[in-house]
Amino acid sequence: MDVNTELILIRITGLDRPGLTASFTEILSGYDVTIMDIGQANIHSTLSLGILFKSLKSDSGNILKELLFKASDLGVNIRFYPVPVEEYEEWVSMQGKDRYILTLLGRKLSAKQITAVTRILAAQELNIDAIKRLTGRQPLDESKLGVRACIEFSLRGTPRNMEEMQSELMQLSSELEVDFSLQRDNMYRRMRRLICFDMDSTLIQTECIDELAEKAGVGEQVRAITESAMRGEIDFKESFAQRVALLKGLDESVMKDIAENMPITAGGERMVFVWKSNGYKIAILSGGFTYFAEYLQKKFGIDYVYANELEIENGKLTGRYLGDVVDGKRKAELLRLIAQVEKVDIAQTIAVGDGANDLPMLSLAGLGIAFHAKPKVKANARQAINTIGLDGVLYFLGFKDSYLEERGKF
Repeated sequence: MDVNTELILIRITGLDRPGLTASFTEILSGYDVTIMDIGQANIHSTLSLGILFKSLKSDSGNILKELLFKASDLGVNIRFYPVPVEEYEEWVSMQGKDRYILTLLGRKLSAKQITAVTRILAAQELNIDAIKRLTGRQPLDESKLGVRACIEFSLRGTPRNMEEMQSELMQLSSELEVDFSLQRDNMYRRMRRLICFDMDSTLIQTECIDELAEKAGVGEQVRAITESAMRGEIDFKESFAQRVALLKGLDESVMKDIAENMPITAGGERMVFVWKSNGYKIAILSGGFTYFAEYLQKKFGIDYVYANELEIENGKLTGRYLGDVVDGKRKAELLRLIAQVEKVDIAQTIAVGDGANDLPMLSLAGLGIAFHAKPKVKANARQAINTIGLDGVLYFLGFKDSYLEERGKF
């Protein structure tokens, strides 16, 4: 750097108002000044503005005097810091370091939760570059429907132990009732194009096979098998065959009634609406039944549906199914296949599910999210949502309430 120039950092704080930033940059524009870095944040109408600039040493005195007078006129605080060249060069050299985005999501966020998270980040030697709020301003009345809080940390550095950090964050998720997503801050995070959902207990609140079993009078037996399979205690294919066999003789008209009354998971309608409005491709990959998945496909405009087809003869369920079972392995295969058809890199995919048979696709996808999942699934997941509805997925991609539709929000 020219010996006749110097680097100066100014920090301005005070009540925000229109034209404040322009007032200070206008002064700088009257001199031979190069802006080296600039950043601004606003919390509860309080401005924090930082400008790092390079100027001629001969101009610095007049620049600082004008800035000081302007700050006094506007009623804000200003401080000046000379920046040594060596310090600046070291800062520039750090820009190639790994970057991550850590998202915190819950019904509300407490100091205790944020302290626990930032301690983990400090122990992993990660620096917080920025913190951004994604949700709207929180009302004081926490009982109001739809209240949630989400903030996003922009991190720089290389974790000492990524697996350890993931494990600690997931442990905090259970202990402090807060959801986490830790992702590399790269182009794939900003360019997800395909999202694949499990259906039962994910996109809808119920298990359709349990609903059918209730109508057939074998509800308790089927529920016990379902829960065991979702916990990963028995093979999914085996459990599926056992449950379907118990439905033998059930009238097919029952399925129409169940489909028309399927409760959509909180936030599901909002999430699908946002995806469809922005050109994302959506798939249902379900170990449930095609009848119900296709009903949702027609209702929401889902692009792909893969599930299991029940055999029906003379208007009655035979207790058998047609074709291969869509189990965990098949779900992962289908995710990869759809990505290829849509010419989407696997890193641009999202998978959301709650059961053990969802783990293969959660592991394969660029972003795999365990949604209100069984313990075995949460223990193996990298991201999880347990505190709010399906629209929580939107925050993990950096969507803000300010440009999301309110439709379907819970």
